[in-house]
Amino acid sequence: MSFIVKVPTSTVGISCETTRWMKMRNHSRTSSSAMIPRASMATPKIQPLNNSVSNIQIMVNGCTGKMGQAVINAASSAGLNIVPVSFGSEEESGTIVQVCGKDITVQGPSKREKTLASLFDEYPNLIVVDYTVPAAVNDNAELYSSVGVPFVMGTTGGDRDRLYRTVEESKIYAVISPQMGKQVVAFLAAMEIMAEQFPGAFSGYSLQVMESHQSSKVDTSGTAKAVISCFQKLGVSFDMDQVQLIRDPKLQREMVGVPEEHLSGHAFHMYHLTSPDETVSFEFQHNVCGRSIYAEGTVDAVIFLAKKIQSKAEKRIYDMIDVLREGNMR
Repeated sequence: MSFIVKVPTSTVGISCETTRWMKMRNHSRTSSSAMIPRASMATPKIQPLNNSVSNIQIMVNGCTGKMGQAVINAASSAGLNIVPVSFGSEEESGTIVQVCGKDITVQGPSKREKTLASLFDEYPNLIVVDYTVPAAVNDNAELYSSVGVPFVMGTTGGDRDRLYRTVEESKIYAVISPQMGKQVVAFLAAMEIMAEQFPGAFSGYSLQVMESHQSSKVDTSGTAKAVISCFQKLGVSFDMDQVQLIRDPKLQREMVGVPEEHLSGHAFHMYHLTSPDETVSFEFQHNVCGRSIYAEGTVDAVIFLAKKIQSKAEKRIYDMIDVLREGNMR
């Protein structure tokens, strides 16, 4: 017996044999990282949004990267006001990036706090979006917290416990999520509910996992780790180092079926469960081409956060599950 489950973000399916990957090629695909002193802050003066997203001003840090540029494109299409300044590395300082017909000046690490404070005065509804690098996560969060600017953190990595402590102590508003794809987050939430309500349901089953990402991604996907964690709670014995990472573009094209135009930006995940007697199998697959799914989710997170700030919500730190539960996504 073979049972294939399909979920709305992509599909569910995997096996470690090359032939199984080849059979899945035509399955549906979804288009689609100097310590600043912390300071407690009062609720910032925010101008009324008047239900118009054009009153929301966003600063995208990491605008020289593909994810940052995808967010600017999505935000511009949604009608958000893009601030023409972005923080980057020392090497990028002074660079002018053109996105959506807008010139964005990249500023290096020096005088960041003074610059951000000045921008916050000029743009009182400012929300920062961070798609930088893992090594910058904590320093950046401490900068935003020190100035009192709310932010959406899409960058993965860093010391996550320290990140949350920084935001909690500063009392600013933030959405923090390493996964911004709304449908992928919904799938993960469903997996977590299943793991919580039916622990041990897959006891004795074996698990095979493969995931394919652009060659620049060297580590195992955080999404894959989260899904595997759910399977472990469901009774499956599996070590993270058993994940097969596909990073060779030739294999991605020929074995996984990644379209040529998306080799530089994709996320194909496949999970295969087999019963102890090998008479039952479950396959889970979700394929994402491009970055639009994450960019659109980020824009929804920005709009969500702006509403929470405007309503002076008691809760200050959110994730994408909170954004999904709000139910007001575009």
